[in-house]
Amino acid sequence: MEYVLLIHSEEAAWGAMPPAEQQAWMAAYAAYTQDLIQAGVMRGGHRLQPAAEASLVRQGAVQAGPRAGAGEQLGGLYVIEVPDHAAALDWARRCPGSRHGMVELRPVMAPPSPA
Repeated sequence: MEYVLLIHSEEAAWGAMPPAEQQAWMAAYAAYTQDLIQAGVMRGGHRLQPAAEASLVRQGAVQAGPRAGAGEQLGGLYVIEVPDHAAALDWARRCPGSRHGMVELRPVMAPPSPA
């Protein structure tokens, strides 16, 4: 089964961290990514630009920036393929994002079968 791990965190907290702490977090993500690759479960992943670069489209209207009142923003994601939900939860718990924000785990819907 495929799952997406959506990593949410407070962008302002990142900017307030000393450079050494930022480097430690980046090293933790690099190690986690290597673990996913070595386990053969990683299907993709991306770090996202700041939420201020986002555009929201709702009912045809475009709004710049993150949604109003958002404390945590989506900062990145991993797509993994694992045997079951328990394995996906294990990877989500191991993600560095679960220690400085929140990791949302969602199963990916299978594409529709060709008619």
